Amino acid sequence: MGLLTIGTFAKASRLSPKALRLYDELGLLPPARVDPVTGYRHYAPEQLEQARLVCWLRHLGMPLARIQHVCTLDAATAAQEVRAYWEQVEAETAARRDLASFLVGHLSWKDPTMSSTATPLGIRYAARSDAGLVRESNRDTAYAGSRLLAVADGYGSAGAPASAAAVDALKRLEADGVPTGDLLNHLADALEGARRAVAGAAEVADEAGTTLTAMFWTGSQLALVHIGDSRGYLLRDGELFQITHDHTLVQSMLDEGRITPEEAASHPQRSLLARALGRGADSTPDLLLHDARREDRYLLCSDGLSTVVPGEEIRRVLCDIGEPERAVRELIALANGSGGPDNVSCVVADVVELRV
Repeated sequence: MGLLTIGTFAKASRLSPKALRLYDELGLLPPARVDPVTGYRHYAPEQLEQARLVCWLRHLGMPLARIQHVCTLDAATAAQEVRAYWEQVEAETAARRDLASFLVGHLSWKDPTMSSTATPLGIRYAARSDAGLVRESNRDTAYAGSRLLAVADGYGSAGAPASAAAVDALKRLEADGVPTGDLLNHLADALEGARRAVAGAAEVADEAGTTLTAMFWTGSQLALVHIGDSRGYLLRDGELFQITHDHTLVQSMLDEGRITPEEAASHPQRSLLARALGRGADSTPDLLLHDARREDRYLLCSDGLSTVVPGEEIRRVLCDIGEPERAVRELIALANGSGGPDNVSCVVADVVELRV
């Protein structure tokens, strides 16, 4: 078969003549021959496979520069590159979906303080952190205040100052008196401050950073910020719900169906983080809003609790022990009773009706 005209080639490849001219200019898909007099482009039949690949990659939304790179690879390597690109797209989409959900809740919520019939709610809380029975030092930080609840689990040689710096950066939200209508911007500013603080604390270490799971009390809602594998739970009507999603490589494999929950529980790389606050890490947070109800109980904890104490045992303690301080002590005792292989931190907060 001889050379194909640009029109015939465009029809066969499902690329428009305009797109073919652009890809020629970019060096992505140059024609086999250009008529020296008319400038008319002709393509070889064997170019169709690459042209169709370009077409499908464009449908995926892959940038042209990355498509150009994929087209230089052998089939197996190109497949890996496409897989990596799509995993990145899915991660970015998930982050945007969480942000959209946060915005919907944030924009549609009406401040109950505007209603004279609203029942004022508050929180009572306790926080505690323990080194466990194996670690020589404690790199966790746990904090509970009248508006902020937070747990951070540091890693690396500067893990302790990194976790402390992240939580300290959020504490200013309590002092600033954040207006509900501007909550999202204040959270974003606080997170950026946390990133800078962690980078400053870890600048002398080759690898250091921290997870961060925090809740900011707005009066009848809790705004949740989550990065890493510390966890947030809600106990409501006797049922325990995990309200955060672990940002680990093993959790990603579990989500994709590549491993089973049983395999995930014993996977040798289960502690490898996909997101964290640290140098070179993906620090994209999950943002969620929770409408609080009277008698709700929230738990924030580091993985030193969740990886060694079964969920049913955690639920039992949260159901049976009324005082937050006693509850956090018992949860830490359970973790240490299971060997205490890691630092363990817990924050328990109860939503209560305020007396006026």
